[in-house]
Amino acid sequence: MEESKLKAVGLFAGLSRREIRRLSSVTDEVVVAPGTRLIHEGSFAHEFLLIEAGTADVRRGGELLAQLGPGDFAGEIGVMQSARRNATVTASSELTVIVMTARDLRQIANDMPSVAAQIDAAIAARSPTPRAGKPD
Repeated sequence: MEESKLKAVGLFAGLSRREIRRLSSVTDEVVVAPGTRLIHEGSFAHEFLLIEAGTADVRRGGELLAQLGPGDFAGEIGVMQSARRNATVTASSELTVIVMTARDLRQIANDMPSVAAQIDAAIAARSPTPRAGKPD
C-alpha cells in the first residue's frame, strides 16, 4: 500500500517514516461494492479493516448500531481479543478499505504503542459496560 495514503489516516498519525514503511508492507487497499458484507457476526476474526472512503453499516442481530465512514475502523475487537465477530459490517456505498491480517495487526500494535493505544481506546469505547452488581 502507498505510504502517502497511510500517512493521511488518523489512526496512523504521528508514526515515523520507518513505521509507516513497515505498515505499508502489511496493508492492502481494497475497493468493494455496496452491499458487500465485510465482517460476519459470529465468524472468526481474520482481518482488521480501516475505511478510507465510503460508508458501512454495523449491525448486531439485525439492529443498526452505527454507520462508519472515512477514518473509522472495524474488526479490532475480534482480532485483538481473539474472539468471534460481535457484529456484521456491510458496505452501504462503494467502499475503499485498508485491510490488515489479524497477525499483522497484533504485531503492529505490539511494535507501535501509539497505534495500540488508539485501538485499545476503541475497544473500550465499543465494549459494553458491566452492570452494577452483575459479574462479568
